[in-house]
Amino acid sequence: APAITIRHLMTHSAGFPEDDPWGDRQLADTDQELRDLVRKGISFSNVPGVQFEYSNLGFALLGQIVKVISGVEFRVYMKEHLFDPLGMKHTVYEYTDVPGEGLALGYGWIDSSWVNIPHEHHGAYGAMGGLITTIEDFSSYAALHLSAWPPRNDQESGVLRRSSLREMHHPWNFPSLEPAFPYPNGRKCPSVSAYGFGLGWRKDCDGRVTVGHSGGLPGFGSDWRMMPDYGLAVMSFDNRTYGGTAMVNMIVLDTILALTKLEPRRVVVSGILEQRKGQIVELLPDWEGAEASGIFAENFFIDNRMKDLVKNATEMFAKAGTITSIGPMAAENQLRGSFTMEGEKGKIRVSFTLTPEKEAKVQELRMRSE
Repeated sequence: APAITIRHLMTHSAGFPEDDPWGDRQLADTDQELRDLVRKGISFSNVPGVQFEYSNLGFALLGQIVKVISGVEFRVYMKEHLFDPLGMKHTVYEYTDVPGEGLALGYGWIDSSWVNIPHEHHGAYGAMGGLITTIEDFSSYAALHLSAWPPRNDQESGVLRRSSLREMHHPWNFPSLEPAFPYPNGRKCPSVSAYGFGLGWRKDCDGRVTVGHSGGLPGFGSDWRMMPDYGLAVMSFDNRTYGGTAMVNMIVLDTILALTKLEPRRVVVSGILEQRKGQIVELLPDWEGAEASGIFAENFFIDNRMKDLVKNATEMFAKAGTITSIGPMAAENQLRGSFTMEGEKGKIRVSFTLTPEKEAKVQELRMRSE
């Protein structure tokens, strides 16, 4: 078996067993108790690196790593490097640090009535959960995550690099595929779920990506999720054991998108895509001077015979009629995109991909009538 890595711990793939019921009751353990547990030996459910299995123990160990590397207690590090910079003044790990009138009480449904569940103290397992915060404070945290999108060259905030946040959001392992995932309105939408660094990830049949996390402790529950491509995030907390707000948040997001018809953020068209688009338009439909233009990669005219290019383009332009307008470039990424040429009788869709060379050239081009 491989040595356990920080990446294994962050993606719940260290080989530890799922431990929600047990882990929740270890929250207040001391550092010494956690280290004694490890020293005595750990029981593994899987070989490290091969299987997702949610492990609170793994995140408790990550908290110890933060403490060892930084030289300060985990909650002190979090306050200095995350909460204070984000203005999260009402966010703590230890419930005794909250003024009595500001502390929510937790409940469980026991013997047909709601019974108060005592708070748990912060301890060595605190890195896995138990954070006490407000919706307003947590909104600042969610906004930090949303600020990582889209990738860009703006000045960094100083809290965490945008590239590191996006690494947290990236799907590193894939626990499940749900061929009939049920949305709140009853429609079935195949979806795949994955796990990033401490965050769940889902992509549905409409290509919509959601990132976030649900949480629960005796007496409490929470859920937050965001849709980076839409610039949206929602969160909700509740004071009953393990809660149940994940579906509420899903309904909220689904309803917002349905009512507003909000479109996902579009990829900004790069300068080279726009440049190549203009040069391609100038060459169509007869392709005159294309081979000498310098905009095509060395493979292009090996893979595409000139007489075929001319024949296909001539037929498509005849079918479309006189071109009346050229649509905007729609970028798939910085080096791939498409645009539409609209004629009197039809449309022509032009898609092309550029090379990784410094002066990116057209390596592939496809045209189709619409």
